[in-house]
Amino acid sequence: MPPKKRNSQTQSKEVKSAESVSPDKKEGPELSFKKHRDKDAEFVTLCKSLHVTDLVCDRAWALWKTVQESMDEIADSQKRVWGACLFVSGTEVDVACFTLTQVLKAVRLNVKQFVSLVRKLDVNLDTISTKVNSALTRLEKKYDVSLALYQRFEKTCKNIFALASDDQQRETMRRCWTMFLLAKGRALQMEDDLVISFQLLLCTLELFIKRCPPDLLQPLYKSAISKVQSPPTRTSRRSQSKAKPRPLEPEVDLPLLKTLCKDNECNVEEVRNVYQTSFSAFLDSLDLSRSPDFPQAKDLNQQYDEHYLKSRDIDGRLFFDGDETVLAPKVEISQVERTPKKNLSDEDALIPPQTPVRAAMTSIQQLRGDLTSSGDQPSTNLATYFKNCTVDPTQDVLKRLETLGQAFSRRFGEAVGPHCVVLGWQRFKLGVRLYYKIMEAMLKSEEKRLSVQNFSKLLNDSTFHTSLLACALEVVMATYGESSFKTGGYNHSGAGDPVETDLCFPWILDVVELPAFDFYKVIESFIKAEPTLSKDIVKHLETCENLIMERIAWRTDSPLFELLKQEHGGGAADQVETPASFSQPLQHNHTAADLYLSPMRPGLRVLPPESPPTPGSQASSQPSAQPAGQTPRLPKSNSLSLFYKKLYRLAYTRLQILCSYLLSSHPELEPIIWTLFQHTLQHEHELMRDRHLDQLMMSAMYAICKVKSVDLRFKTIVTAYKNMPNTNQETFKHVLITEGKYDSIIIFYNVVFMQKLKTNILQYASTRIPQSPYKFPNSPLRVPGSNNVYISPLKSSRMSPGIMTPRSRMLVSIGESFGLSNRFQKINQMVNSGERSFKRALDLGSAPKPLKRLRFDVDGQDEADGSKSGGDSTLIQKLAEMSSTRSRMQEQKMKEDAESKKE
Repeated sequence: MPPKKRNSQTQSKEVKSAESVSPDKKEGPELSFKKHRDKDAEFVTLCKSLHVTDLVCDRAWALWKTVQESMDEIADSQKRVWGACLFVSGTEVDVACFTLTQVLKAVRLNVKQFVSLVRKLDVNLDTISTKVNSALTRLEKKYDVSLALYQRFEKTCKNIFALASDDQQRETMRRCWTMFLLAKGRALQMEDDLVISFQLLLCTLELFIKRCPPDLLQPLYKSAISKVQSPPTRTSRRSQSKAKPRPLEPEVDLPLLKTLCKDNECNVEEVRNVYQTSFSAFLDSLDLSRSPDFPQAKDLNQQYDEHYLKSRDIDGRLFFDGDETVLAPKVEISQVERTPKKNLSDEDALIPPQTPVRAAMTSIQQLRGDLTSSGDQPSTNLATYFKNCTVDPTQDVLKRLETLGQAFSRRFGEAVGPHCVVLGWQRFKLGVRLYYKIMEAMLKSEEKRLSVQNFSKLLNDSTFHTSLLACALEVVMATYGESSFKTGGYNHSGAGDPVETDLCFPWILDVVELPAFDFYKVIESFIKAEPTLSKDIVKHLETCENLIMERIAWRTDSPLFELLKQEHGGGAADQVETPASFSQPLQHNHTAADLYLSPMRPGLRVLPPESPPTPGSQASSQPSAQPAGQTPRLPKSNSLSLFYKKLYRLAYTRLQILCSYLLSSHPELEPIIWTLFQHTLQHEHELMRDRHLDQLMMSAMYAICKVKSVDLRFKTIVTAYKNMPNTNQETFKHVLITEGKYDSIIIFYNVVFMQKLKTNILQYASTRIPQSPYKFPNSPLRVPGSNNVYISPLKSSRMSPGIMTPRSRMLVSIGESFGLSNRFQKINQMVNSGERSFKRALDLGSAPKPLKRLRFDVDGQDEADGSKSGGDSTLIQKLAEMSSTRSRMQEQKMKEDAESKKE
C-alpha cells in the first residue's frame, strides 16, 4: 500500500538526518581536495559526501585503477564503480565511514544491483577477499530476510487494521515497523534469523493491537483483545509520580496472541516464549513494558538511528516508503517456479510458490506434527530395548542428554541473542523427541534384520548416541532455517569479532564435541529411518555429508587418519571401483550399527567389558580365519570402506563437472586426470590433511594439462570452479602450504602437490601410459603381441621431493602472477636448484600474511615473478636446450642401432 506523501516526507527527513551523520565521527579530519589532487575531483567529492578517511580514499582509488586496467569494458558508470570500490576498501580496513544505504543512495542502486556490481569487480580473482565476500553474503541474506518480513507485515496489517482513517493507520503501522526493527536489532545478534525475527514481529503487532483505538481494528482482532486486566503490580517511579496512574494491562494478551499466531500459522507457545524473554527485556529497556501508551515515534527513530549507524548496513525503515534502494528485484511471472494443485483446470492449476515466511512456518508445523506422538522420554518400546541390554544404558542416555542440553542451549543463546537460551532448550527438546523416534525405528529395523533384541554393544556406545542426537538437532535447526550453506560450507566471522553468530553446519559438531567422521556414519541410516523428512531436509543432510567428505573429516585431529594408518599397516585390501560404476547408485547393506561397530584396533573405543556383541556385530567384527602359518590379515573397516566409496563418487562427479566446463575439446584427458586424482586420495591422503578435496582436483587437472601440453591456466580453472555448485573462493585463495602458513592454490601446487607427485605426473607424458593404474596387479604384465615389453603399475617417487630434474621442472606453474614478488624468487630458486631440499624450499621467510590479492596470468607477463621479459625466460631456454640435446641423442642412437643391424 503506497504511503501518503506527507508521511513520506516526514520519514525522509528522519532518514536524511541519520544519513548526514558518519557512523564514526572520530575517524580523522575531513578530506581535502589538495591532498588528493592526483585523483578525479568527482571521486573526491563522493568520498567527502560519505565521510571516508584518507586511508579508505587512497585504497579505493588504487582499487579503481586496478579494476580499470583489468576490465575490458565497464558497463556501469564510473561513480557506481567508485561506490563499489569504497565499500570494498572500507570493509577491508574495517573503518566505519558510511552505511550501505548511504552508498546506495549516492550511486543510485538497489541492494541486489550493488551486490552484483561488487562481485563483478573480481575480474582477476584478487579484488574480493574472503572478508569482503562474507560481508556481502551477510548483507544479502539480511536484506532477503527483511524484505520477506516486510512483505508479510504489509499483508498481516491488512487483516488487522480497518480503513477508516488511513493517516492514523499508516502512522500506527510506521511506528510498529520501526519498533520491530529496533527490537530485532537489540534482541538478536543473528538478525538474519527469519523465524525468530518473524516471531518478534508478531510480538510487536500484539503490543500495538491491544493499545490501538478499537475503531482502527478489524472485527476479528477487536474481539480477540482480552477484557481482563492484570492484578496490581509494582509500578515504575514515573508512574508513581502521577496523581492518577492508568490501569495496567497484562504483559501478554494470550487470546490475542493465539489469534495472531493462528492467522499466521505460527506456534503460539514459541511466540509466547519469545515475548516473555527477548521482547519483554526489550520493552523493559525502553520503559514500555507496563505503559499503556504508544511509544513516541521520535524516540523510536532516534534509537533506531543509533543502531543503524552502528551496524553500517541497510536502513530497514526504507521498506515502509518503498524506497528505490530496497526495491524487490522484478521477476517475470513465466520464470517463477509454480506449484501444481489438484482438481483445478489447467489454467488455474498453477499457483505462485510459497513466500519465505509461509514456507518456514509450514516446515516447522510439519516437523512438530510428526513429533506429536513422540515424548521427551523413551517410549515403552524403546525402554524395552534398553532393558533387554546386558548393561542397561538408560541412565547414561539421560545424563548425556542433560549435559548436552545445557551446552546446546548456552551456545545457542551466545550465538542468537542474550535472552534466547530458553529458545535453545525448545530446539533441543524437539531434537530429543526426534532422536528417540529415529533410535526406535533403527532398532526395529536391526531386530528384523538380525533377529536379536539385545543391542547392548551399540546402545552403550557413546559415539553412536551423540551422533544420532547431533543429526536430530541439525534437522531441527535446518527446519528453523538456522543452519544453511550460504557461504559454501565455510563458517568464518569477521576479523576481530569473537562473537559466534553463525549456526551453520558443522556448528553442532563443535557443540557436542563430535568428530565429523563419526557423524557421517549415521546420516544415511537416519534418512532411511525417517521417511517423513522433507526433500529440503534430506538435501541438507546430504550436503552435510558432502562437506564432511570434502573437508571437515580431513582436519588434523580427525580419527580418519588413525584409521587409514591402521588399514595400510594391517594390510587390509583396498577395493577400488572403476568410474563406470559411479553412474550407478551405490549399493551396500551397511547400517549405522555396522559402521559404529566396525573393526577397530584394540584400545581405540572403550565399551563395557560385560556387554557381549550381538550375533550380527559378532560376525562383522571378528577377523576371518587364516590358514596356519600365515600372518593374520585384519578385515577392512566398514566405515572407512564406505567413506571412500562415497568419496570417490563425489570426487569423480565434481571432476566431471569441471572437465565439462574446461576440457570438452579434450575428452581423453578426463580419465587420466581422474587416475592421478584417485591415486592421490588413495595413496597420498596426507595431502588432504587440513585441506579441501577440490584443491587436489584442481591441482591434478593443471598437472595433467601441463604434462600433456594443453594450455590451461590456473586463472581459467578457478574462474570455472567458481561457477560450480557449493563452492567458496577461500578454497583456492587460502590453501595450507605448511604448518600455520597459507597461500594460493598456485603456491600449493608448486611447493607441495607437484613436489610430492612429480614422478607420478611425468609418467603420463607417455602416450602408452594406461588410464588407470588399478586395473593391473603389482607384478608387470606383458603387452600382447610383443616379446619383451611390459607394463608396471605406477609407483610413487623414491627420490627426495626437493630434487628437481629437467623433466620435473616443466611441471612448475609459470606465466601466472600472484602474491608478492619475493615469493616468485623463492620458487625460482627452488626450481633452478636441484640440490635444494624440500624443507628449505618451503621456508618462504617470515610467515606470509593472509592472502588479500591473488593475481593470475596477465598478458605480457611470462616470468614466474610476474615481470615482463623481452624474450624467453631462463627456465624455458634451459628446457628448450635440454629438449634439443635429448632429440639429437635419440637420433644418434637410432642411427647407431640401424648401422649395427646392417652389420
